[in-house]
Amino acid sequence: MMLPLSPNTQAILLLTAPLIAGRKQPSSELLTPSEYKRLAQFLRDRQRQPADLLSSGANELLRECGEILDGARLARLLGRGFLLSQAVEHWRARAIWLVSRADAEYPSRLKTRLRDGAPPILYGCGDVAALDAGGLAVVGSRRADSALVEYTETVGRLAATAGCALISGGARGIDQAAMRGTLEGGGNVIGVLADQLERQALSADHREVLMDGRMVLISPYDPSAGFNVGHAMQRNKLVYALADAALVVCSDYGKGGTWAGAVEQLDKLRLVPIYVRSNGASEEALEALLRKGALSWPNPATPDALVEAVTTPAPKGLSVGDQAILPLESPSPPSASTSDDQIEDTPEQEIRPSPIATTNLTPAAELFAKVRELAVRTKMPVTDTEMAEELQVSKGQAKAWLRRLVEEGMLEKLSKPTRYRPASSLGPLFDK
Repeated sequence: MMLPLSPNTQAILLLTAPLIAGRKQPSSELLTPSEYKRLAQFLRDRQRQPADLLSSGANELLRECGEILDGARLARLLGRGFLLSQAVEHWRARAIWLVSRADAEYPSRLKTRLRDGAPPILYGCGDVAALDAGGLAVVGSRRADSALVEYTETVGRLAATAGCALISGGARGIDQAAMRGTLEGGGNVIGVLADQLERQALSADHREVLMDGRMVLISPYDPSAGFNVGHAMQRNKLVYALADAALVVCSDYGKGGTWAGAVEQLDKLRLVPIYVRSNGASEEALEALLRKGALSWPNPATPDALVEAVTTPAPKGLSVGDQAILPLESPSPPSASTSDDQIEDTPEQEIRPSPIATTNLTPAAELFAKVRELAVRTKMPVTDTEMAEELQVSKGQAKAWLRRLVEEGMLEKLSKPTRYRPASSLGPLFDK
């Protein structure tokens, strides 16, 4: 898939993108992220847009832009039209698409959560729509022992069984282990790369899953760009911004991309709940992240439990710094004999369609109690998609909750099409 380039996207590419296809070195005059941010704000203040820099009246606008940036420099960058056409053709031949912040296809999660910090251009291969589905981010060190790699692969496989997308950075070690486990389990992955998108998109290992729609690879950097430490650090915020929750499996203390990304989330951005591995040998970095406000990973043993951990908002003010580190064990594979009350710390003693007292319940149980009350008061049969939209959660989470309500006898499942309504024993709460 190659999305058509809008005039705004063309202008943003000319101003910020290296366009290094067929070249060894990019232009040294490219606008830096901070410079482009200033230019974008300057244009917005004048009710103009990047495409206006390519219009017939661009000369006057370029002179105005001289207040903040060298107009001659902007003109030289905007004059790279032939190089842009070569680069676009090169990417098109490799099934690499690109979107800019000016495009409707640009991931809304990045726009909403990062605002002006969202990269102006995003390159990718795979289904761009999958980027707004949410999921679990799993991150960790490039250097990890075999036990941690096996543990991470098992987390990935459980995510696949739960229908929860796995988001990671694609680096060696933990990132690749998480993605590998999810793909082996038949799940979907999003890889946010800091370099070599083109090479990864053409890899024989990735070809089938890209074509099947089970993988999407993206990068805010030119598809041919090589490794850069700064790029690796900066892409971390994209991993978190695309997720519903994140798990840090391991990290160096005080250094490295995993540490920097997690600390940025906990101290500044606070986009999603950050969990840290809670079993295995104690690590200084994980303990430090707990003190900063990270949560201890609940080690879900079933698909429903994993979905609940990923989609349940972190309780405010929860103190987790003193939680114990347990022996390293991979999450147990799903079992038919596992009961749903294993998902929550406090089993509910009585289920009623009337308002439910939620005192003394865990945060997860309290949230589910509210979901139950909403479900049984709905005025007509609902689909899992409608429930997901109403509750603003993923479709996988909505399915898990509805399935539990059916098992509890609160709802009945209708077929053709699949819908849910209050059980007959609860009275005519739905209009049939």
